[in-house]
Amino acid sequence: MKVFLGGTKDSDWREKLIPLLDVAYFNPVVEDWTEECQAYEEEQKNNFCDVHLYVITSKMTGVFSIAEAVESAMTKGKYCVFHVMPDGFDEGQLKSLAAVIKLIKKQGGIAYQFKNFEPTAYYLNHL
Repeated sequence: MKVFLGGTKDSDWREKLIPLLDVAYFNPVVEDWTEECQAYEEEQKNNFCDVHLYVITSKMTGVFSIAEAVESAMTKGKYCVFHVMPDGFDEGQLKSLAAVIKLIKKQGGIAYQFKNFEPTAYYLNHL
């Protein structure tokens, strides 16, 4: 099993989660994003990663990761895990993210809000 570490880029969540993982993972974050990097990410995500994890923090600057998470939840043969770190979001944003969580769960994904990574790491390590 291999986990794709998608989600908010400009945050330290990966550095907090990775030491807790006992499974293989692919971290798509690179310093210089190129078309080659994008192609490699897609290859890893689609062909080698069984689990697509998306961690959303209030430091997100775009919304593409949310679209990717919904797509992953609808993809046969992939596990989608959607983890919202609630700190820093306002009430309206959290309400909207709750709707995304509901949509991902409806498609068979795992989705929740937690302030820490222990539950996510436990789940990933025991799939």
